[in-house]
Amino acid sequence: MAGGKIFQPSTKIRLTNVSIVRLRKGGKRFEVACYKNKVTEWRTGVEKDIDEVLQIHQIYVNVSKGQVAKTEELRKCFNTEDVDEVIKEVLLKGEQQVSDKERHHQLDNMLRDIATVVAEKCVNPATQQPYTVTMIEKVMADIHYSVNPNRSAKQQALDVIKQIQEQNTVPISRAQMRIRISMPRKDAKRLRERLLELVATIEDEERDESGGEEYEQVCLIDPGQYRAITELVSGVPKGAGTVEILSLRDINDEDSTLN
Repeated sequence: MAGGKIFQPSTKIRLTNVSIVRLRKGGKRFEVACYKNKVTEWRTGVEKDIDEVLQIHQIYVNVSKGQVAKTEELRKCFNTEDVDEVIKEVLLKGEQQVSDKERHHQLDNMLRDIATVVAEKCVNPATQQPYTVTMIEKVMADIHYSVNPNRSAKQQALDVIKQIQEQNTVPISRAQMRIRISMPRKDAKRLRERLLELVATIEDEERDESGGEEYEQVCLIDPGQYRAITELVSGVPKGAGTVEILSLRDINDEDSTLN
């Protein structure tokens, strides 16, 4: 310590894959350094462990310069010195700093995710056929749906379904499809486990070999699984596998969740 001079270590930090969330309050700027894509997951409740969201468990006035917010600034602007409380408020109310290109990319991905959820859960009640993701994306454009990056795809999918129904853009309803799957028993032994992964509920199944050489299953499926099931069954040799749509099971429109 030459000449009594004290050297302070540099507080400038270098982070990769960083996303800064900024909140202005009490005339001052507060920032937290997060991992990209984790902020939205935190806000929508997908991610509950705050340490999985933050790169550094600290509050800054300037992340890139490593300038940490002082305790008295927190007390004055947030009426608390509790760092965790302030971090949560910044994460919840702050603005995520992203480039226009990144924001556009995020919104495109979110729109695709929303359309995928709608396509998986809905059918055209007139034809009893599911919609493709591309068709739902086109309908979303027709109704001028505005994607909210701070809400989950499932939450917004419910909004999309409601708006499509209200505007009568295309016939659509939340429903499960009741189908009958038939194939030779020897093929069912090979494919049954893979089918079970795609089925929501088995209503009837002929597994007893005394029932002959033919295996049959009546089940409920989400519309989005219909194509995967038909593709799987179409692989049965000599076209001996069939999938028949029996009916639709309507989902209560008042149900405000998408499982």
